[in-house]
Amino acid sequence: MAISTGGAGGEERPMSDINTTPLVDVMLVLLIIFLIAVPVAIQQIQKLKIPIMESIESKDKVENLLLTVSTSDEGGRSAGDPGFTGASRGGECRVYFNNITPVTSDELRDMAFKRLDQIVKREGGAEALRANPEKVPQVHIRGDVNAPWRCIAGAIYNVQISGYPTVGFITNKVDPNG
Repeated sequence: MAISTGGAGGEERPMSDINTTPLVDVMLVLLIIFLIAVPVAIQQIQKLKIPIMESIESKDKVENLLLTVSTSDEGGRSAGDPGFTGASRGGECRVYFNNITPVTSDELRDMAFKRLDQIVKREGGAEALRANPEKVPQVHIRGDVNAPWRCIAGAIYNVQISGYPTVGFITNKVDPNG
């Protein structure tokens, strides 16, 4: 490797241009590394096996709290509004208490707590429910396919803060033929 010093004139001074050879060498090495690493990572992700489990239908109790979680559409309309075009990933979260009443996060927390408190009192207190866990109410969430996880997680958080120990999801049955 040689260093160029100035021009043909009598004055000699160092050249101030940047040497791009090391930069190109580093970029080529990184390119080769990524060309090798990316297909390996993709191959492993595609071969991931997720366990397949048969779902068991739970016994529905009147005490179970049913929630529907969706979002507003592109126009800001909710599921019950005329002209609703379907949930949007970027829409505002919409939670429906007992699948009917739209509620905010604070309302969901308050209503869920009051409902659970009434059930606990009716059953004879927390000790009676601990003695018979089958009577403990559950929360069943029916989430729209396009509802982002932030909406579902917010609903789960609010009902667990209210005291519900068990949260489950309601899904459609999968057709085994296709």
